[in-house]
Order: sequence, then structure tokens, then C-alpha cells
Amino acid sequence: MTFEIFVLLVQDAIGTGAIYVLMALGIVLIFNVTRVIFVSYGDLVAYSALTLGSFELQRMPGTVWLVLTLAGLAFLVEAGSLIQQKRLSLVPKAFLTWVIVPSIPVGAAFLIGAQNLSLPVAMLLTIALVLPLGPLLYRVVFQPIATAPVLVLLMVAVALHFAITGLALLYFGPEGLRTQAFVSGDVTIGGFPVPQQLILIVGAAAIFSAILFVFFRFTVAGKALRAVAINREGARLVGIWTTRAGAMSFLLAAGIAAIAGILISPTTTIYYDTGLIVGLKGFIGSVVGGFVSYPLAAVGAILIGLVESFGSFYYSAFKDAIVFAAIIPIVLWRWLYVSSHDDEEHEEE
Repeated sequence: MTFEIFVLLVQDAIGTGAIYVLMALGIVLIFNVTRVIFVSYGDLVAYSALTLGSFELQRMPGTVWLVLTLAGLAFLVEAGSLIQQKRLSLVPKAFLTWVIVPSIPVGAAFLIGAQNLSLPVAMLLTIALVLPLGPLLYRVVFQPIATAPVLVLLMVAVALHFAITGLALLYFGPEGLRTQAFVSGDVTIGGFPVPQQLILIVGAAAIFSAILFVFFRFTVAGKALRAVAINREGARLVGIWTTRAGAMSFLLAAGIAAIAGILISPTTTIYYDTGLIVGLKGFIGSVVGGFVSYPLAAVGAILIGLVESFGSFYYSAFKDAIVFAAIIPIVLWRWLYVSSHDDEEHEEE
């Protein structure tokens, strides 16, 4: 390996790692607030990339039908709950919340059409269509079993992945999609050419990570989510609506997934079932942080990018196996760390 190849591999690792950072942040966010290990998170990323690719091909993306389907199911679930509680007066509000509001981006997509869209408009429509998927999935699938054990929530999340993948095959077909590069050309840094596409990906990941930091640190809604993550029962006692917090966490995570899907679309061909592989790599990054630490999850995602990049150079046929095998020492390290931390606490007592 020459030094030039080493630099290229590091550049590739930073680019993919930046996307995995966003995904790890989304997974950690959902788990902290709802205790759901959302293994199908990569499917939202895949839907985002496939949606943008469909717009580029001047086709109406199948995401619009998924949003409408989930909106109808969410309203039926919410209306059934309200009728059971004899709160019929809230049914119109439920229709507005779970049908009308999620259908706004769908109506905008049909109104604008898929022909000759500029890239910024296509990106905004993609984000707007993916955003409702998070809270809709939460209302239909996870909110009714919010108090279930973590293992049950994990099993449901795995089953949800196969359902979403099947719908992706129905809506988008088996063909893979890859969008054109947003920018082209290189910038020379330190005597080495750095692709502008890489700078765009890393910059976007850094900006949205900073936005998340500001949101959780300085806004009331962010502090409420942090309170739910730290102590769910305590947050409920002080008047924080934990159900709404869960829906908001899925909404934010869906927004992060939409951005990650847009960023990954020019670098990777996305198929209807690509979401699981991509999501598991972000999942490994979140494991490094123990599903609670955002900075450690980001560090883990960068490490996964490095492992994948160098693994593909030496053993390209086994790069995914190498990445997934990396979870074994990570889990052992986390187990040893937690065990030693518990021992120290017992000694202090």
C-alpha cells in the first residue's frame, strides 16, 4: 500500500463514516426515548435515496403510497383508541393529525409533479416525504406496545423491517438507483486532491450534528426529550407527555435518515433491500456508545467507516463480514467496561 492509496482510503472512510454518524445518532435518539432498537432504521435511509433517485428519473416515488397507507392505518389505530376511551370528540383532531398533516407533502408532490424538478426542490420533497414515516410507524407499530420489554420491541422492529422491505420492492421494483453527484471536481488540501463531494458529505453531517446538539442543549423540546431519555417515569410525573416525546424522537430520526439517504445516494447504488446492511453499520456505531452516548456513537461510526474502507481494499469480497465481525470485540469491550464500572460502584458502597 502506497501513501497515496492510504490517503484515498482514509478519504473514503471519512465520507462513509460521516453518513454512519448520522445513522448512529438517529438510532441512539430513538432508543434513548422509546427503548426501541430500530433495526429497520436503514430502511428509512433507503427510502430517502430511492425517493430522490425516482425524482431524478422523473418518476413519482412509491414513498407517497407508503405515507398514505401508514396515515390511514395510524388514523384507524388512533380512532379505535379514542372510541375505546369514549373520547369521540377528539376523532376529528386525530384525522387532522394522522391523515391531513402527513398527506400535505404527498399533495405537494402530486401538485408539483416529478418532471424536470431542480435538485433543491427534489431534495426538499424527498425530506418532506420521508419525515412523516417516523411518527406514523411509531403510532401504528410501537406506541401500542410502548411498555413491552426491550426484547419484544426488538422482535417487532425486525418484523417491521421485512414488511417495509416488501413494500419497497412493491413500490420501487428490484432495480437499484444511484443519483448523480451533487458537485464535481477536487480541492487540493495539503498537496492531495479532495473531492468536493466528500467535503459536501462531511460538511452536511457536521452541520446537522451541530443542529442536533443545539436542539437538545438549548430548546425546551430538546430538554424534554433528554428528560424522557434519562428518566421516563420522572418526566411523566413533571408533566412531559412521553407519548408525544416518542413520536417527536421518531420524527427527528426520520429527518436524519432523510438527510443520510440523500448524502449516500450518489456514492452507493441503493436497492429495495439495501437498508438492512446500511442500517446495521450505523447500528454497530451506536453499540460503541452503548445506545446512550452520542459522541461515542459518532466515534464508533467513524471507526466502522475505517474498517469498511480498509477491509474493502484488502478483502473486498469479505468487507461486510469484516465490518459485522467488528461488533464482537466492541460488545466485549462494552461488557468489560460496564462490569468494571459496576464493580467500582459496589466498592464505593
